[in-house]
Amino acid sequence: MDSIPTDLKYTENHEWVKMSEGVITVGLTDFAQRQLNDVTFVELPEPGDRFDAEDECAVVESVKAASDIYAPLTGEVSEVNDVLDDRPELINEDPFGEGWIFRMKVDDPEQFEELLSVNEYADMLPEE
Repeated sequence: MDSIPTDLKYTENHEWVKMSEGVITVGLTDFAQRQLNDVTFVELPEPGDRFDAEDECAVVESVKAASDIYAPLTGEVSEVNDVLDDRPELINEDPFGEGWIFRMKVDDPEQFEELLSVNEYADMLPEE
């Protein structure tokens, strides 16, 4: 489990979620970026866009496939990682850091606790 940070929550769609003062930061897990291989393009949501939990809100394209990114919680996009427009490979290089995708002000911060813990997420991953 060394490639799964323990201070984050996770979704079944392989997104990681970090909460700070009612705002979540969302990115793809190391497992997801390895499955995609070389990320070549990211279609980001717009700040101000509202999404319900599990709505499609972004798309990541790679040399292998395109993958939808889903809003982990209900809320409004407050910031996107514009650096990904020019450097989508940051998702591969630093998935839990500079490769974050968007931030969202959530309607109900208590929903955060319903996301997967590191152990729950690790248990759903295929054996490598």
